[in-house]
Amino acid sequence: MPTSNPTDILLAHDTWATRNIIDACSTLTDEQFHQRFEMGQGSLHDVLTHVITVMRVWTDMLASREAQPRLEPSIHRSPAELRTLLDESAIDLAHYVRAHPPDEILSRERGGKTYSFTRGAVLTHATTHGMHHRAQCLNMLRHLGVNPLPQSSVIEWTWTADL
Repeated sequence: MPTSNPTDILLAHDTWATRNIIDACSTLTDEQFHQRFEMGQGSLHDVLTHVITVMRVWTDMLASREAQPRLEPSIHRSPAELRTLLDESAIDLAHYVRAHPPDEILSRERGGKTYSFTRGAVLTHATTHGMHHRAQCLNMLRHLGVNPLPQSSVIEWTWTADL
């Protein structure tokens, strides 16, 4: 029986779906992986780098620690390297999501202004942010002729995940 816990679903689905996109990219040439598109951050490489960077940024907030250096898209990483970074980041995110109650409030300063969020809102944002960008990746993969496209929906995860 699949889990019904929304936290578990958000975390597991987000990682699974992003892995599927990265795995689809591992079949592309380097030129295709870096091909520019008029959407998102411009290439599959850059979008996936951005998704992992944002996951790390929000995890740092949840961990109440100094921000890790951002992953620069100008440093070309292979799909295998991005998958390793994703897996490490997903474990870190899951740990800090589960370490505290979801209604705990955290604050973050940006541009001289302080913003407050619940831990639950941070989790929800981090995972739905990934979904937004995976849709861009699916469109890029479609333009590159990848067929079938990788599975990415929560329902597909429910059908295929080892629950």
